Amino acid sequence: MPDTKAGRMPTGIASLDPIIEGGVPRGSVILLLGDLGAGNYEFMFSSIVNSLVLMGTTPQPAGIAEEIRYITFTRIKEDIRQEIISSLHIDGIDKLADKIQFDDLSDLYFDRSIVPDDWYSHSDVFTRLQKRSGHENILVHLANVVNATKPGGLIVMDSVTDLSTQSRDPVGWQNMAGFMRGLQRVAKQRGITCYLLLSQGILEETKEKELAEIADAVLLFRWEESTGARRHRVMYFEKFRGVMPHLEERDLVKFAVRISATGGFEVSNIRVVI
Repeated sequence: MPDTKAGRMPTGIASLDPIIEGGVPRGSVILLLGDLGAGNYEFMFSSIVNSLVLMGTTPQPAGIAEEIRYITFTRIKEDIRQEIISSLHIDGIDKLADKIQFDDLSDLYFDRSIVPDDWYSHSDVFTRLQKRSGHENILVHLANVVNATKPGGLIVMDSVTDLSTQSRDPVGWQNMAGFMRGLQRVAKQRGITCYLLLSQGILEETKEKELAEIADAVLLFRWEESTGARRHRVMYFEKFRGVMPHLEERDLVKFAVRISATGGFEVSNIRVVI
């Protein structure tokens, strides 16, 4: 069993890991908060692919994820898999992608919506009615996925936005926030690192801030305009427990970002905060 009290998990992003002393503290819950298309998905895909490559090396680098679990609430597994494969030009990436454990909770998500059953489910009517009449909800099933993850593993939730928008009423949001606080605790206990993807500006500001407060780290991905009104991507470390003092004392909080087919997500040109 990996040491869950110390050590770091490499993100697999070669231009970033040396800056954060080899990776993120093991057991961190990291909110990848971003403008649309600003880089949070690319960060996640690059981290997954590069981590898979590192998992396949001998000997394995210290701290590499024990397994990768990808949790989706609305998307089709094969569509996600193909997007991961297309994100980086690496030989044998299709076989590497087979190592990802996918957990599709779309049936539970869409059962709470007006979407017709035959658009998302292949089960019979009786099975769907049984499922709907049960007391378990999507957060219970999500907890079961977390419990099934190996200590030292990496969990990716591809859209906390989807999950959060179904929890707008007071009771639903209380359950959602409570689950996230519990996830933050169990991640520490078991050394499970979590990437939670959230699109900025969709939730109410107070709810977005509450999720940011719960997380150990908030990486903010934004579009900014430079001279000539040309847009470029930037990444901010808004918070990072256990890492932020090291970054701030070296003025490493804001970074320019480049995304390419060969390198994936790259930190190019570290930008000093003035």
